[in-house]
Amino acid sequence: MYIDIILEVLMAFLRFFMNPLLYIAAFFAVYLGYRRVKRERRFFKIRILNGWSELTSFLKIRWIDSIVISIIILAVGLVIPSEFLLLLTAISILATIAFMYHLLSPIVTFAISFSVLAGMAYFDKTFTMLDFTFEGFSYENGAAITVTLIAGMLLILEARFIRIAGPKFASPIMEQTKRGRNAVTYLSKSIWVVPLFFIVPGEAISTYLPWWPQFTLGAGKFSFVLFPFVFGFQQMTKRTLPVYFYPKYSRSIFILAQLVLIGGLASYFMPLIGVITLISAAILRLLISLYYKIKERTDAYAVAPLSSGVIIAGVLPNSPAEKMGLVAGEVIRKVNGKEVFTESELYEALQVNAAHCRLEILNHQNEVRLAQHVVHSNDHYKIGLLLVN
Repeated sequence: MYIDIILEVLMAFLRFFMNPLLYIAAFFAVYLGYRRVKRERRFFKIRILNGWSELTSFLKIRWIDSIVISIIILAVGLVIPSEFLLLLTAISILATIAFMYHLLSPIVTFAISFSVLAGMAYFDKTFTMLDFTFEGFSYENGAAITVTLIAGMLLILEARFIRIAGPKFASPIMEQTKRGRNAVTYLSKSIWVVPLFFIVPGEAISTYLPWWPQFTLGAGKFSFVLFPFVFGFQQMTKRTLPVYFYPKYSRSIFILAQLVLIGGLASYFMPLIGVITLISAAILRLLISLYYKIKERTDAYAVAPLSSGVIIAGVLPNSPAEKMGLVAGEVIRKVNGKEVFTESELYEALQVNAAHCRLEILNHQNEVRLAQHVVHSNDHYKIGLLLVN
């Protein structure tokens, strides 16, 4: 029996790498990087992160998170019907291809998949897709508990992902204000994958995929499934700097995740609570995105030309500017003792001492600090700064 289980786990990993969702999402991660680099070069003549950064982030699977949630799923006995996983795959693929990454929140994809299958069971309907027959399931058989609890746990991971990846992939976009001046908005758009283990009991898998190996525990058959849950998000900000915006955005989702988990636990006593929680949370998740989108849609810009100095729009990785601790939104007032008010004045002042630069900076708290750095011959001649003219 133990050998069968080990073989089943190995086959689960093999099937994980055969899931088309994994490769479609990876392809679009590459495409996102290409679009971002192209956009940054159009506005600033240079890219901030290389074009493979989104793919690298996508492939950096957080195995600790995956293992912890998988252990909880297996230990508690949370079972997801195979029809749900197949429909979830299809919905995730469609949202990825359509660039509707706000729909790639786990609570949204879970709610759509659950509603479709529960509705089919209620109206006694079936449909066939790629030789798979979907018959639906009743929310009263425990599916509402399972789906809601797993969605809540994945929402916690989504909140963490946005907090980390949001500022990292916030790409500056130059646009004009109503007064015709240049200003900067930031677009963060990314996708991520989390593999989770499930046990699918009975003959469900073998019915659809007869070549799928199964192991037997007692009188029943079970199959291991390692499923790639794909996250996605897109959000633009302009009145709030990314370093402050995305953590606040993340906290809102984390609070929602806690409410979903509470609703999932309550559905153990009344399954209908799980259904209400799942659908309501999906709507709230979309409303959170809409709320922050509207909140940022103002005439105020966090990064726009100032009379007090030159404001930083972005900093290149591993550049002298990054080593000096410069960040987007800070204002450079003096360079090598000379006041600067435009980009050209800043670079002229840098040439006063080509081997060393000393900056006076106004930080986000409107406090003045000094930064200095020895400029080496292989350093970027603009010391790695993206500025607003």
